[in-house]
Amino acid sequence: MGVVTMSGKEFSRLDVLLDVEVGRLAISDACDLMGLRRRQVFRLLAALREHGAAGLISKRRGRPSNNRLPIELRKLAMVLVRERYADFGPTLACEKLALHDCPVSRGTLRKWMIEDGLWVDRKHRLPLVHQPRLRRDRVGELIQIDGSRHSWFENRGPECTLLAFIDDATSRSMHAAFVHTESAFDYLRETRAYVSRYGRPIAFYSDKHSIFRVNKRDAVGGTGMTQFGRALDELNIDIVCANTAPATGRVERAFGTLQDRLVKEMRLAGVDTMDAGNAFLVTFLKVHNDRFGKAPFRCSDGHREIQSGINLNDVFAWKEERTVTNSLTLQYDKVTFILDPNAVTRPLARKRVQVVDYPDGRFAIRHQGLELPFRTFDRIQRVDQAAIVENKRLGPILAFIAERQKEREEGRSQKAPRRRGQAERHLFKSG
Repeated sequence: MGVVTMSGKEFSRLDVLLDVEVGRLAISDACDLMGLRRRQVFRLLAALREHGAAGLISKRRGRPSNNRLPIELRKLAMVLVRERYADFGPTLACEKLALHDCPVSRGTLRKWMIEDGLWVDRKHRLPLVHQPRLRRDRVGELIQIDGSRHSWFENRGPECTLLAFIDDATSRSMHAAFVHTESAFDYLRETRAYVSRYGRPIAFYSDKHSIFRVNKRDAVGGTGMTQFGRALDELNIDIVCANTAPATGRVERAFGTLQDRLVKEMRLAGVDTMDAGNAFLVTFLKVHNDRFGKAPFRCSDGHREIQSGINLNDVFAWKEERTVTNSLTLQYDKVTFILDPNAVTRPLARKRVQVVDYPDGRFAIRHQGLELPFRTFDRIQRVDQAAIVENKRLGPILAFIAERQKEREEGRSQKAPRRRGQAERHLFKSG
């Protein structure tokens, strides 16, 4: 038989009862100290005299509770958890067990999962160190933005990135989308969708990714801001960059929850593509925000209406300046743009014009707000034999390009803004 130790409460009772035995303490005082009636005190004294200190140990120690759940229910719950929800947390697993007519409280399931080695309780985890920061007062005052590259579809689909817009005041996921990579074009496109739906927030809060700020010291040329910063500046939206990753705690914790819950919900729903995932996010985020969203301190909305006369397609396009040559041509992303000679374009030789590159692949060339007619010659574009035969004057040049493309696969300039996820380029003749 194993040795049964006394609890702290039982040791305290032993001290009081010993004082009663030697006459240092009256029965009434013992009742007050132990919180028991006289009858219970006399019962404990009798047990002490007959069995010594061991007589104060509870007889129910080590016995199962009379209110415990049937062992069959425990077996059913753990079989379901092991087979379907082995990597689920107790809270989420408890919600799913209810769908199988297996009602178990979260605390009970948590205890069972710890006993079976499927969950590690908080006290056995490494402690997290962070300094708290008060939430903003209103929705739309501060929107935390970030991307998380993860196997969102597990082995059913390719690894991709989830862009998320988290409101600091409520922790709600205001907008999210699956994209191929965390690129400037993706942020421009999704931010446009956010602004179109909610309006202009006071500020965005991000990390120090080069998409959001110019990280190179004493950078020569340019305006000192990125394309994303330029778009926000046109809408009078500030961008604040956190000094450390933990500072953007709202969005970081949101990704931790989404990498757990969203991945498993998509697994159960059979979602395996980015398009299906983006469609699934609409319903999922509504339920997710109802469950985890917080009420703001102030009910007013910090979002502002879009200024009149603003064209969001132009604001969230990639814009760069180029110098027009004497032959009325300019280079951008290894594409030669040839301006149609007319009274407007002829005086632009050796002057700066703006190339507008839209996320859907369209181009525009502007000078002082006026769009210029142009045609393009893409040095990397594939050329078929029919085009070579049709245009005899350009035939030798195109044949040389085709031969070069057979020898090696030529990519776009690394400095150009081409990103995966942007629509394929549609070169066209403007005008």
